[in-house]
Amino acid sequence: MEQDIIRFFTDSQFLGISLANWILAVFASTMSFILVRGVIGFVLRKMRSRPDSPSTHMRYIVVQVLSGTSNTLLLLASILIGVGMLDLPERWLGRVSSLWFVVAALQVGLWANRAIALALQRYFVRHNAGGTYQGSALATLSLWGAKVLLWATVVMAMLSNVGVNITAFVASLGVGGIAVALAVQNILGDVFASLSIAVDKPFEVGDFIVVGALSGTVEHVGLKTTRIRSLGGEQIVMANADMINNTIQNYKRLQERRIVFEFRLTYDCSVDQIREVPKKVETIINAQKLARFDRSHFRGFGETSLEFETVFIVLDPSYNVYMDVQQAINLDIMEAFAELDVRFAFPSRTVYVASLPPVKTSRRVRLHWRQPTRVSELYSDGLRQESAMRWSGRPWEPGRARSWRRRGASARRAFPGREHG
Repeated sequence: MEQDIIRFFTDSQFLGISLANWILAVFASTMSFILVRGVIGFVLRKMRSRPDSPSTHMRYIVVQVLSGTSNTLLLLASILIGVGMLDLPERWLGRVSSLWFVVAALQVGLWANRAIALALQRYFVRHNAGGTYQGSALATLSLWGAKVLLWATVVMAMLSNVGVNITAFVASLGVGGIAVALAVQNILGDVFASLSIAVDKPFEVGDFIVVGALSGTVEHVGLKTTRIRSLGGEQIVMANADMINNTIQNYKRLQERRIVFEFRLTYDCSVDQIREVPKKVETIINAQKLARFDRSHFRGFGETSLEFETVFIVLDPSYNVYMDVQQAINLDIMEAFAELDVRFAFPSRTVYVASLPPVKTSRRVRLHWRQPTRVSELYSDGLRQESAMRWSGRPWEPGRARSWRRRGASARRAFPGREHG
């Protein structure tokens, strides 16, 4: 009975391969997947449970790299192990070997990709003054370039293994690359602009900048765009090339603020009062702990006021601190000027109107107009206007007189029973 069962599995074939061979291949594939997956899980648990030590970061990288093992590629590798145990023709064995290389190259590429990302992250965190990694243009470009180089190498190796002529392939890529570069020159311009930002560092993540009419805090510097959070709360996305082509004001690197402000006093100030004004302003500014006085002068004579100019330095770069200091100075100046009995000037203009000589008019053309109240007056009024225009020498407007006549005649026809004068 047992011999019959054995003979059945050895003699029965599927696709030219005995059932016993198929069963052995499936068993080998299943056990390989379970064994490898179990070993990786055991190693990860052991490394995570170990106490902290000087090599903790390296252990963290190893754990993260092993965590990036693809179950799909692991399953394909297990299947290839089983396929290798089948009695295949020679030509199929060569193809299985090529598939082995592809699966192994992809898995090694995934491990290397994660290792490069973690290593670059650690490097830029240690060498960045702010201790931040996300949003660094140089970090983004370095990671992107390393990944492109890695996967280009992996793809070239796989193509070479399957029999593709790499030399001809690279040559064709060079010709096609020119056409692609012409088609995406705007994108490439932004990419090179991001490279310029990464190398020259006109601003970094967290800096408050002003670009043209836009202002805000830099949140992220990417390959093509830079994201800025404005004071209003909205996010501004700006192309890197546009940022490089504009003047950028970086307020994060401001050490202290130089403030120039002006005020104007009325012309009724005396000379002694004008001499006292700069001294008062200097005393007020020196009383502020976060301000350093520079100068204060009576600058000149304006059209309607006496003009003064004052310069002082705010020792803190914060804009809120500057506004607090400026407010305190303004209030103290108002109190001091009230004691000094000087007044602030405001834009004003005095207009002198010369009296005009009286106009002599002829008695014959002097008219007193009143609103007509009766129908007859509408008619007679038109006649009076016509006569007045003739006596005054003004151009006669017969159309206007006729209109008054017509209005009177129409009134008589409409109201025949009324009094018409």
